Amino acid sequence: MNYYIKIFSNKPKEDINDIVERMGYRNLAPNCTRNAGWAHFAVKLGALFGILWRMRRGDILLIQYPMKKFVTPAILCAHLKRARVVVLIHDLGCFRRKKLTVEHEMRRMNRADYIIAHNPSMQAFMQKNGCTTPIATLGIFDYLSPSTPSTYATPHRPWRVLYAGGLGYWRNPFLYELDAHIDGWQLELYGKQFDAERAVGWQHIHFNGQLPPDELIASAEGDFGLVWDGGSLDECNGDWGEYLRVNNPHKTSFYLRARVPIIIWRHAALAPFILEHGVGIAVDKLTDINTELAHMTPETYAQMRENARRLGDQLDAGHFTQTALTLAEQSLSATTKQLH
Repeated sequence: MNYYIKIFSNKPKEDINDIVERMGYRNLAPNCTRNAGWAHFAVKLGALFGILWRMRRGDILLIQYPMKKFVTPAILCAHLKRARVVVLIHDLGCFRRKKLTVEHEMRRMNRADYIIAHNPSMQAFMQKNGCTTPIATLGIFDYLSPSTPSTYATPHRPWRVLYAGGLGYWRNPFLYELDAHIDGWQLELYGKQFDAERAVGWQHIHFNGQLPPDELIASAEGDFGLVWDGGSLDECNGDWGEYLRVNNPHKTSFYLRARVPIIIWRHAALAPFILEHGVGIAVDKLTDINTELAHMTPETYAQMRENARRLGDQLDAGHFTQTALTLAEQSLSATTKQLH
């Protein structure tokens, strides 16, 4: 039997909840829609009792990581019942919050039986830093939505590039320096913490407010979605930029679910996936977008758009999560047979 622990946290984790339930995974935690304080603690405590009470030898437990200090006791309880543990990584704490050292986090990971990392770059980073647990890769995060993406017959002129996410100057200073360097396209911003005082005189960048993701999927008419973080126009720098070297940004999945091709930093871990699937372009610096779009042929863009449509439908179906977990189950089943 396969189990998981349902905790309401954020969109990526809740999508995984829905996908694994479709796959027949059973929730070990008490149902609770609150995500803080005693309610959160009660869910985790209830999950530990569920592991000890319901799991049996050979069962599989899926843990969505991070779950703070709960991860280790959950794995220990599952192993006490001779069950196997799959850890699906959303974020590495040594990068994101830096409350853990790399060594500490890899020790946590080594308690698991199987790990699903974002991509080959994250896999290589973990192995280089001492993770000996078998690691496979997800490819890209799925993105579930009931919305029908906005459609239009031809690309916009000038091209429209979407940027959805945190717009605060503290997070992404590049947004407030980009307008003077744009030629032949316009940037459409969606999100919170927009600093209007720094946007005076902009000609090529427009702020459209904050919309719920499902509504934005249904209404936004963008030709590309931009995946970029940091303070520089020339590279993705700072903590957020460096994290792109190993991380799969969830906004990439959002754009593709909206059937919008991608513009991504060439050194981002997800760039090879985007290029391999023909759903976007990779640039070294933001000013390269001017040249790339100026030379984009209608035929090339039409193919990218069609590829993004197909991939977006796969994301909505949970394809990548299902594939990764099926491989995990097969791998653990084969290992169990070898042990016998």
